[in-house]
Amino acid sequence: MSTSKPRPAAHPAPPAPALPDVRRTTLTGRIPVSNVQPTVEEGRFPAKAIVGEDVPVRANVYREGHDAVRATVRLLGPDGAEVQRVHMRPGRPGLDEAVATLRPSEPGVHHFVVEGWDDPVGTWRHNASVKLAAGVDVELMLDEGAALFRAAAQDPERGAADRAVFEEAVRGLEDASLAPVQRFAVTQSAEVSAVLDARPVRRWVTSSELYPLDVQRPLAGRGAWYEFFPRSEGARYDEAAGLWHSGTFRTAAERLPAVAAMGFQVVYLPPIHPIGVAHRKGPNNTLTAGPQDPGSPWAIGGEAGGHDAIHPGLGTFEDFDAFQERVRELGMELALDLALQCSPDHPWVTEHPEWFTHRVDGSIAYAENPPKKYQDIYPLNFDDDADGLARAVLDVVLGWVRRGVHIFRVDNPHTKPLWFWEWLIREVRAVEPEVVFLAEAFTRPAMMHGLGRVGFQQSYGYFTWRNTREELEEYLEEITAETAGFYRPNFFVNTPDILTDYLQHGGPGAFKARAVIAATSNPLYGVYAGFELFEHVARPGAEEYIDNEKYEFRPRDWAGEEAAGRSLAPYLTRLNRIRAEHPALQDLQNLTLHSATDPELLVFSKTRSALPEGDHRDAAAVTDAGSAEDTVVVVVACDPHRVAEATLRLDAEALRVRPEDRDEEGRFEVEELLTGARWRWDEQPYVRLDPAVEPAHVLRVVRRG
Repeated sequence: MSTSKPRPAAHPAPPAPALPDVRRTTLTGRIPVSNVQPTVEEGRFPAKAIVGEDVPVRANVYREGHDAVRATVRLLGPDGAEVQRVHMRPGRPGLDEAVATLRPSEPGVHHFVVEGWDDPVGTWRHNASVKLAAGVDVELMLDEGAALFRAAAQDPERGAADRAVFEEAVRGLEDASLAPVQRFAVTQSAEVSAVLDARPVRRWVTSSELYPLDVQRPLAGRGAWYEFFPRSEGARYDEAAGLWHSGTFRTAAERLPAVAAMGFQVVYLPPIHPIGVAHRKGPNNTLTAGPQDPGSPWAIGGEAGGHDAIHPGLGTFEDFDAFQERVRELGMELALDLALQCSPDHPWVTEHPEWFTHRVDGSIAYAENPPKKYQDIYPLNFDDDADGLARAVLDVVLGWVRRGVHIFRVDNPHTKPLWFWEWLIREVRAVEPEVVFLAEAFTRPAMMHGLGRVGFQQSYGYFTWRNTREELEEYLEEITAETAGFYRPNFFVNTPDILTDYLQHGGPGAFKARAVIAATSNPLYGVYAGFELFEHVARPGAEEYIDNEKYEFRPRDWAGEEAAGRSLAPYLTRLNRIRAEHPALQDLQNLTLHSATDPELLVFSKTRSALPEGDHRDAAAVTDAGSAEDTVVVVVACDPHRVAEATLRLDAEALRVRPEDRDEEGRFEVEELLTGARWRWDEQPYVRLDPAVEPAHVLRVVRRG
C-alpha cells in the first residue's frame, strides 16, 4: 500500500494593507487653486504693498463637473490673526479666474491665502431655477433646498440672526400653500441674499499656500519727490575776488518752504559728502577743473572723509540736523543719495585697496558707461572682501539712519551684486523697518526687476523715454498690471543726467504733458529742480543739460521767474493738490486705459472705492479716504507740436458710472480739476486740446445723490 505525504498547510493570505487617505497623497486639493497673484517667485520673496493701498488678488479656482465653485481670500496680519476676508468675484470669462481686492491697514509682513470652496447653495439655486421652469422634479428640488438651508441654520458657528433667516427660508420652501415659484422666491429674498453674500455656505474648503505680503509705510510707494543741489541754493559769485561761494545747508533751507508749498513730500539731495580733487571734472564734464570748480558730488571722498562725512562747504553735522529738522517742520521727509563709489582721494582707496578693481598695470579701474567715462570715480568691487566691504557699507547706512534719514536714493545699484542688496536692505530694515530704498537703475529689465524682488521699494524706470501714446500705453500696462507686486517705478520727469529730446524741443506744452502723466498715472513721481523753469537746453551731442549742475554751481532766481509768469510752479502745485485730494491717484494698480480716435491722445482713468468689492466690513474701519467712490479721468495730447481733436471711447463700467449719476439723457457730469470747468459727457465725448495752451484734461466723475 502506498502512502502519500501530507500536503503542506496553505499559507494564509497576507492581510490587506490599510488604504491611505488618497487625498493626502496628492498635491491637488479638493478644489484646485493655482496661479495665485501677487506672488514673487512663488512666495520666495514677499510681494509689496502700501498701507491703505488696494492690492488686487487673483487665482484660478475650478473643479470637476458643473457645480458652482467660489473663492475667498484671507489676509493675516503680522501676528498671524485674520485682519480681512474678502469673497472673490469672477474674473475674465472662461478662465476660471477669481479676483478680489485687499486693503491692508497697518505696516508689517502680512500673509494671504486663497481658499477655493464648493458652493452648494449656488449649485442648488441654478439647478432649481432650471427645473422649476421646466416642471421637472419640482418637489424634489424644493425638498433639497429645504434640507440645505436647514443644515446651514444648524451650523453652530453662525449667529442667531443668520439662523433665523435660514429657518425662514426653510419654512417658505416647505409651505405647500404657496406655488412652487413662490416657495423658491423665498430663498432669493434680500435678507437671504445679504447673509449669503457676507457669510456664504462653504463646503470642501481648499487652501492655497500662504503667501507673504510686505506692507510698508505710505512713502514707500506714494509721494512726490523734489531734487535739488544744496550747494546751488545761496551760491554766489564774488566778481571782485573772482571766487564762488558755495550754498550751505542753512541757505538751502530757505528753498524748502517753496518746495513744500508746491506739495512735494520728499526732498532728495545728491551726495553731500566731501568731493575728491584728483581727476575732478570741470564744467560740462571737461577733464580739467579750475580751482573754483566744485566737482561732481558723486566723486565721493577727500581729506575731510568719505561716505560718513559731510562736505565742509555745506556746513557741519549740526547744520545738517537743522536742515533735516526744517524739512520735517514743513511736513516733508529727506532722502539722501547712497552712491557706492569713491574718488581717488577717498580714504578707502588707501585703507582697503582690495575693495577696488585693479587693471593689469596696477592702476585702479575708473567707472565707464561707454561712451561716457568717469575718471573721477572708482567703482567698488564686492568679490575680494565681500564681508568687509558689505559691513562697511552697512555701518555707513546705519550711521545716517541714526541721524534720522529713512529714505535713500541708491546710485547705480545695478553695478553691484544682487545678493549684497538683499542682505543690506534686510539688515537695515531689521534695525529700522521704515527705511525706503529707491534704485536709480536705468538698465536691462531683468536686473531692474531683480532689484525690486530683493527689496528695493522703488526704482527709476523707462518712463523718461516713453513719449508716444503707444509707448506710454504699453509701459503703463506693464507697470500697473504685470510687475507691480515687486517693481514700482518712480516717474521722474527729468534728472541731472537726462534731458530728453521731447523736453528739449517740445516747448512748455511738453513740460505740462509730462508732469500731468507722471503725477496722475503713478503714485510715485519726481522733479529735478529747473524743470519748473522750463530749462531745456542740452549740451551739444548729449542728452543732458548744458552747464550741468553736476559740475558747477547753478543758483536760480525762483521768485523772479515765477513773478514774471515763466514758472511751472503754480501748475505743479495744482497737480500735487489734485493728487492729495483724490484717493484714486494714490494707488498704482487701478489704472484703466481708454481709447480715442486721435492716435496721439492718451486716455486713462483711475478709480478707488470706499470699500473693496466683496469686503463687508464698515467702510470707516478700513479707509480714511472718505465714503465716496473716486474716479479721475486723464486725457493728454502726447504730441506737443499739434492740436489734438478726438472722440473718446470710455468704458463706463471702469468709471463706475451708476444710473443715479446720469441725467435724463443718459449723460454724467465731469469736473475739470485744473480749471474748474464742468461738462456733461456720455461714453463718446469730443475733446480738443491745444498743447500751446493746455495739453491735458484732469477730470473727476461727479457723483450724484
